[in-house]
Amino acid sequence: MGLRGPGAKPKKLRTGKAVGARATPNPVHTITRKRGKARFDELVYFIESLPITSGILAGKNFELRDWQKEILIRIYGTKGRRKVRQAVVSTPRKNGKTQLAAALALAHLCGPMAEARGQVYSAASDRDQAALIFNEMVAIIQAVPELDDRVIIRNYNRHLEDTETGSIFRAISADVGTKHGFNASFVVFDELAQSPNRKLYDVLLTSMGGRKEPLFVTISTQSPDPHSIMSELVDYGLQVRDGVIHDPTFHATIYTAPDDSDPWDEATWFACNPALDDFRSLEEMRTAGLQAQRIPARESVFRLLYLNQRVEADARFIALADWQACGADIDPESLRGRPCWAGLDLSSTQDLTALVLYFPEDGGAVLPFFWVPKDRMKEREDTDRVPYRTWFNEGLIEAPGGRAIDKVSVIRRLAELASTYDIQGIAYDRWRLEDLKKLLTDEGIDVPLTGWGQGFKDMGPAVDLLETAILNRQLTHGNHPVLTWNLSNAVIEMDAAGARKISKSRSREKVDGLVGLVMAMGLHSREPKPRMVEFSGSLVISA
Repeated sequence: MGLRGPGAKPKKLRTGKAVGARATPNPVHTITRKRGKARFDELVYFIESLPITSGILAGKNFELRDWQKEILIRIYGTKGRRKVRQAVVSTPRKNGKTQLAAALALAHLCGPMAEARGQVYSAASDRDQAALIFNEMVAIIQAVPELDDRVIIRNYNRHLEDTETGSIFRAISADVGTKHGFNASFVVFDELAQSPNRKLYDVLLTSMGGRKEPLFVTISTQSPDPHSIMSELVDYGLQVRDGVIHDPTFHATIYTAPDDSDPWDEATWFACNPALDDFRSLEEMRTAGLQAQRIPARESVFRLLYLNQRVEADARFIALADWQACGADIDPESLRGRPCWAGLDLSSTQDLTALVLYFPEDGGAVLPFFWVPKDRMKEREDTDRVPYRTWFNEGLIEAPGGRAIDKVSVIRRLAELASTYDIQGIAYDRWRLEDLKKLLTDEGIDVPLTGWGQGFKDMGPAVDLLETAILNRQLTHGNHPVLTWNLSNAVIEMDAAGARKISKSRSREKVDGLVGLVMAMGLHSREPKPRMVEFSGSLVISA
């Protein structure tokens, strides 16, 4: 391996076949210089000389499908200077967009589309997403000796440099600081639909004015937001396609299921997933489709990510019937001293506060506790349109005096519960963890507190756990009316990878108890599993 850090130098050129290359002499190095073919044919030849490094086709060379070639010929298949300057390719997930994007970036960095001292960028909404194309490019480069000898890899800042053309590649994200000073020759924006705003897109697009043949390719599923930059591009592309607007510099290929199509018909799936039952798994899509028919929140997710329809992922989290099926009565006395895990959603001032105990060894029993400020119950009833005072009278919520949540009363109650039940851990919002720790210290209360992220990383797996437990009837919540109300309000938010969390900002009303339950179950799932040790023979104890 050559140097791969600051000041890295290219390795001495070596001979030999590339991993995954055909039996004929490897064409990757020569194709970057060969101009005997039409430019589109050069591009196809180059891409099909590259190895696939992951997925079900790993170990083989790229073999562009007809639908992929159709996309490329629309962009690159012109005589003379390329006319297309912007291209949008929108498909459902798992149709090979990352691999194609990586191959195109390599073609512009060190392949037939490269130019002297070009600047190639892959862009995404966050660092993890931005790394996907870079990692794919690195895997390909390291599998092809000719490329590995000429391209310097700097992993620490996701930077590539081609020593023959002087071109560079960088992976950048919307969550970094300054993004000016670019002179881009080629940009591929991955999952633009997930970008928090259009700033990075606009900076990169306007950086291409100093290039002879710049190209900006957006590869993404659709956005559920009709006002997003991705929706703007899709709408413009459809107008260009339909001849409403004449713009030969703009091309769009959009695979999407019509709004009036049957989302559960496999013919619909095949119509909008060009790689289905090829390198996109039909079995996995069937599984996802069956789940989406049963789980309300997954229908919109399925239609957005699997059918590429512009739909809001805001359906109810769980059907009320499935929730009520887990509503068997719970005897709190029988749970005394039993191990449990807790999730605490402590409101800052006036809102609902929730603490939920989860007993996985007792049929998944759930004990929720709620608090509201006593002096604001009537006001909260008018705002939230639920019977807070009735719930208080029935002992379903607690209401310390005052107009704001009395946090000291809450943590003192928490201490009482910790002396009654064997609380193994309490998950709490990590960004407010130090404030809660100080309150506990001031009151002399010692409980096992764990910081819990409120983003997709921590909440995503925990939401899946709750959903699975409900559907498999592995949860018992006693039909607590406040917790059931929280469930009925829940709206799911989803990231580009399909991870989900309960969105407080988009949910119709309060969801604090459900968030507490999700955190409690997620915390329990992180407990180390007991190890099973098998042995044979006699156990001898000597005095």
